[in-house]
Amino acid sequence: MNWIALIAINVLADSTHIYIDNYVSDYYFKGKSSVSQKLFYGYANLLIAPLIALILGVNFNNMPIGSIFAFIATGVISGVAGIAYYRALEIENSTSLGIFLQFAPVLYLILGWFFLGESFSPLQLVAFAFILSAPILIVFSARKKSRHLEAKAAFFAFIYVILYVLSSFIFVKESDTISNINAALPLVIFGKGIGNLFIVYSRPKWRKRFYRVAAGNKYKMFKPMFLNSAISVTADLCYRLALATAPTVALASAISDTAEPIIIFFMGIVLTLISPKVGREKLNRKSVVTHLIATGLVVTGIIIMQI
Repeated sequence: MNWIALIAINVLADSTHIYIDNYVSDYYFKGKSSVSQKLFYGYANLLIAPLIALILGVNFNNMPIGSIFAFIATGVISGVAGIAYYRALEIENSTSLGIFLQFAPVLYLILGWFFLGESFSPLQLVAFAFILSAPILIVFSARKKSRHLEAKAAFFAFIYVILYVLSSFIFVKESDTISNINAALPLVIFGKGIGNLFIVYSRPKWRKRFYRVAAGNKYKMFKPMFLNSAISVTADLCYRLALATAPTVALASAISDTAEPIIIFFMGIVLTLISPKVGREKLNRKSVVTHLIATGLVVTGIIIMQI
């Protein structure tokens, strides 16, 4: 499949994934210890990994042991990054979080500078300023007493992006050493399952929280979580395949990160109008205008970065 088509699927799936996460976290977990959802997703990933391997007809016999552990490690890092992701989601709505998560192209360029000796052009520095001004706008547009919470959400989102970009960077580097990229995908999913379970088993209170919420809601939350697990895996696999097959990692990341905030913004409006329980966005004039401007800043910055 063409890498651009993979990016399109990733953007739609990832945007939907964020809104389902927001819905489950706010509606079932009441915005507290929502990271305990990782218990479900951990086991789901461990079950999905061999299924994906079977469907793709993967044979691990010819893959170096070092590559196997490297791909599993990328999944583990991605799973552990969920701690920061859910902490941000407990504070912020989906549209703001979607904007906070658009640091990836900047970080890919920084990694290129650090590991490959690449330099920044003046236009790229201007692009950085545009992208970084978006979360600053959201933080300072909030009421004074809420600004520290907005800043906290932006901080957790930034930590999540750092870990996810590190995971993707390792994946792309290691992909160059194997002949069949499909063999890496179930290993990444398996590693993500390990990372997810490590999170909840390291904190007994999160595990107990999950069981209480599941029993209290008669396991109704499992339906959206099953759906979200499939969507999340699809988004992750498409993104990693696109990174590995695109002309450059930065280009694939830039296209994804240009489209995603736009899709999240309009999806939030539509979902909130159709089903407020799912969309859960503030549709007052100030909020809509702020998010529109912030989205425009991010998109402009990412476009400038590619000039």
